[in-house]
Amino acid sequence: MGRAFEFRKARKMKRWSAMSKAFTRIGKDIVMAVKEGGPDPDANSRLRAVIQNAKAVNMPKDNVERAIKRASDKSLGDYKEVLFEGYAPHGIAILIETATDNNTRTVANIRSYFNKCDGSMGTSGSVSFMFDHTCNFRINPEGLDIEELELELIDHGVDEIFEDEDGILIYGPFESFGAIQSYLEENKIEILSSGFEQIPQVTKKLTEEEAADVEKLLEKIEEDDDVQNVYHTMEESSEE
Repeated sequence: MGRAFEFRKARKMKRWSAMSKAFTRIGKDIVMAVKEGGPDPDANSRLRAVIQNAKAVNMPKDNVERAIKRASDKSLGDYKEVLFEGYAPHGIAILIETATDNNTRTVANIRSYFNKCDGSMGTSGSVSFMFDHTCNFRINPEGLDIEELELELIDHGVDEIFEDEDGILIYGPFESFGAIQSYLEENKIEILSSGFEQIPQVTKKLTEEEAADVEKLLEKIEEDDDVQNVYHTMEESSEE
């Protein structure tokens, strides 16, 4: 198995389980998708993808519909996607994806977390080169031959495909999202969820004490309402 498989396995147990945070994140994704392409999922591929993700985390349909309606209100402010970069203690690189309606507030908050936890906030491009920006899809495996599917998808930019208890996982470069989504939809393959991830090219193993220092910073960042995703280069255990 490749890097995407190991990355997925290691991250799965933590950070993705908080439903309230997931709902907040998806609510913002809906607003951004509607502002960008309108409220009709049939005509807005980004919104279709977000609605699939909402179903995957059992977000109530009423919540989704309310978020779409609210996002259609022209008086509602928009969220901007802003990427922050920096270093945690012990040389661990961190990438922080945010969706904010007040960048001044978000910058001040993120900087304060780094300062309080002996980290340092970096400039744009200071650590992003250490990560591969990827897209991913989780699909229903029913009736599919994974080897045949892999051969078909190679032409659409897919790098890695594997199966686990959650379904078939497909990974490719960030730029291939549209091509892969179109292929799956055209071939009536059920997309359970999709998204983007920053996969570290190299990870660093820390002692238990060092890892605790990094976790302290990660927890502060992840608790911030403006933060959508956090990625880092610390090696994580994939064992339960």
